[in-house]
This record gives sequence, structure tokens and C-alpha cells, in this order.
Amino acid sequence: MSTPLKNDLFLRALLRQPTPRTPLWMMRQAGRYLPEYRATRGEAGSFMKLCMNPQYACEVTLQPLRRYALDAAILFSDILTIPHALGLGLEFEAGEGPRIDRPVRSAADIDQLPTLDPEVELRYVMDAVRTIRRELDGKVPLIGFAGSPWTVGTYVVEGGSSKTFSHIKGMLYGAPEQLHRLLAHLTRATIDYLKAQVHAGAQAVMVFDTWGGALSPAAYREFSLRYMQQIVAALPREQDGRRVPVILFTKGGGQWLAEMADTGADALGVDWTTDLATARATVADRVALQGNLDPSVLYAPPAAIRAEVGRVLASYGHGHGHVFNLGHGIHQDVPPEHAAAMVEAVHELSPRFHV
Repeated sequence: MSTPLKNDLFLRALLRQPTPRTPLWMMRQAGRYLPEYRATRGEAGSFMKLCMNPQYACEVTLQPLRRYALDAAILFSDILTIPHALGLGLEFEAGEGPRIDRPVRSAADIDQLPTLDPEVELRYVMDAVRTIRRELDGKVPLIGFAGSPWTVGTYVVEGGSSKTFSHIKGMLYGAPEQLHRLLAHLTRATIDYLKAQVHAGAQAVMVFDTWGGALSPAAYREFSLRYMQQIVAALPREQDGRRVPVILFTKGGGQWLAEMADTGADALGVDWTTDLATARATVADRVALQGNLDPSVLYAPPAAIRAEVGRVLASYGHGHGHVFNLGHGIHQDVPPEHAAAMVEAVHELSPRFHV
């Protein structure tokens, strides 16, 4: 694990240290928009078999780095590995998204949830982290991640994706103490899971709160932010003599950025519905910011992509502490050459903001 990093721009930016240009990576950069990913998934046989085989997970993690001059790799896995390890019967249906066979909807269901040992039930993830770190050989840092307890909880209670969140919101307003018990259990599992990723070699970690934006402000603070704060407080912040930054990302969470900065996280993800200048003023440069190009910009021609990249960079403005990214994951039907146009534009346009 002691191989020196050849490119540490991403880690430096997360700690608001000077960088000669803005580093970048893409959420879902290892994914279905790449033909080589689709080929590897076909070879693996299913999405879960891809996730659970450390060699396949390593291969798809590295694929985007072979195409693009990115400044970080992100572990190929899924936010629902914890429910899978809890024995809730996770399946991915083609075109349907994830399905949980045994949703958790009662006090008795919560009582039956086991305690996880990430080096046992989630050993395949830790083996993937170790394999990826070895294969990266210090080229760029590796990001580990987990879903937020609230977001993972929505799948666990709903039994899959949901537009209305009727089951979990029914629990939130009708049996809040029950939901807190479930979220506390998921929080303990998430802390152990992320700690294990760091010990296995993850050099930064990110918590994805995909569905926090579906909550009212009061409910967000009580049922999402509260548990993310517990995770931030519990994580090891140094490994191999270097700080391990923590990134929080609530999709649709622009109104809560100041409170998210209060958690002690090093950086916050920002989606495209919040202007980066507004976000930067809101957090008063206390944390780094990551984002926030609308992923749908990548459907446009390269000249338009370049113009929008320039707009995002100008929105953040001069100075350090910005990691360029999409405001959410890259769409599966984006042409790979359009992602290349975005990467090239960041490399070309960002140095002027660091002089």
C-alpha cells in the first residue's frame, strides 16, 4: 500500500490545497456507456457476478482510466451490497433496476437483521479494493463508497426503486422510532464497511445520498443528515500517513450545503441544480466542492460540451478546492467520445483558474 502516488491532484483538491489545474472524475465512469464494460459484464453473466468477482471489478474500474486522463478511480461496486450481505435477496432485473425480495417493514423484520463483518460477508469488495490498488500502482487514488443509510433504507423498505417512497415515508411519519432503529443498524454496517474499505486501500470515501432530496428539510436533518454525520465522525481520517478525505453527496440537496459542511466532511458533491458560485459562498470555502455539470450536456456536440465545462469552471471561480465532476452519474447512452471532449476541456480550460 506504500506505492507513492504519481497523481495526487484529486486528494489535494479535496483538502483545498493548491493544484495546477482542476482534477476530475465522473460518477459512474465505469459503466454501461463503455462498450468494453458491456463486454465484461456479458462475460461475467450478471451485474452481481461482476460486482462479486474481484478480477472483473478491477477490470471495469480500470477501463475508463485507459480511455481518459482522469484523476481518480472509483471502486466498481453498488450501494446495495449491504442489503445483499444482510440476506434480503437482492436481484437486478434487466431494465427494471434493483429488487429486494424480503423488504424490511416491521419491528420484527428489523430485529432479524444480522450484524455484518465486512471482511466476511463483503470480503469480495475488500478483495476488489486490494486488487485495484495493486493494479493502479500509484497512478491515481482509489475512491471507496457506500450509500447513505437513508438512501439504502429506501430500497430496503420499498423493496426496490420508488417514485413515492410510500412505505418508508409511511414509517417515517407513522413509526419514526422504528425507522430510526433501521437507520441506526444500517449506519453501523456502513461505518464498518467504509472502515474496511479504507484499511483495504481506499484513499478517499464518498457517501451517496441519492434520495435525500426527496425529504422535507426537517425530515432530511433527522433521517438522513444525522446518520451521515455519525458516519463522518466514526471514519478513520488517516491511513498510510495520509489524510483520507470524506465526500458527502445529497442529490437535490443544495439547500442543505451549509449544514452538510458542519458534519466535518472534507468535500460536498453538488448537483447541477445549484450554481457552484452559490454553493461556494454558502459553505464559505470550509469544504471542497465536487461537481457539477448536468450529465445531459454530454448528449450535445463537443463544442457545446466545452462551453458548458467553461461555464462550470467559471461558476466555481478562481482558487483551489474544486473537483470537476458530473452532477450525477453519466447516462448509459452517452457516446464515449463526448465524455472525452469533457475531459479534454477540463484539462485545457481549468489551469487559468489556478494562477
